Amino acid sequence: MSKNLILIFVRNPALGKVKTRLSKTIGDQKALKTYTLLLDHTKAVLDKRSEDKVVYYSENIQHNDLWNKTHYQKKLQKGNDLGARMGYAFAAAFKEGYDNVVIVGSDLFDLKPLHIEAAFRALETHELVLGPSLDGGYYLLGMKTLHPSIFKNKKWGTDSVLNATLQDLKQQNVKLLEALNDIDTFEDLQGASRVIKKN
Repeated sequence: MSKNLILIFVRNPALGKVKTRLSKTIGDQKALKTYTLLLDHTKAVLDKRSEDKVVYYSENIQHNDLWNKTHYQKKLQKGNDLGARMGYAFAAAFKEGYDNVVIVGSDLFDLKPLHIEAAFRALETHELVLGPSLDGGYYLLGMKTLHPSIFKNKKWGTDSVLNATLQDLKQQNVKLLEALNDIDTFEDLQGASRVIKKN
């Protein structure tokens, strides 16, 4: 067992159930295609990392999909909102004995292995690490011990999440990574249009 763990939260890819804000502009079919490409990209990035990895599914665990069970543990998200689900996943990871735990989003064409590397390197000298997203949230969160407060009383999916989280952590030693663009809306997608067109 590695001392480091990467958590990946994914939605089960289903028509009309993923990228709902994006689908209002480009339709359900293209939104699903975009999400599928995002999952493919995320997996390609994480395949290059040697840490233990867990995929947390939103609805049900899929056994014959792109996440090979040889390299990815598979679990189900638990909790009433995103904060509760992340808190559950981090608590489970520390209970299993991991020293450094990082969760990364699956909505970023800009994500690279170096961002994962930077996160674990930051945890050598910092209590927590955050990767800000340009919309006011974060695409990556890493910690060495559980900080339950950051998973509570947040307006998830809004531009207040990063600042509210940093407010909770103002007494902690926090490292901020490069800000990246995650894909939630048509405006987000425009910057990544060449990626979509190539596929």
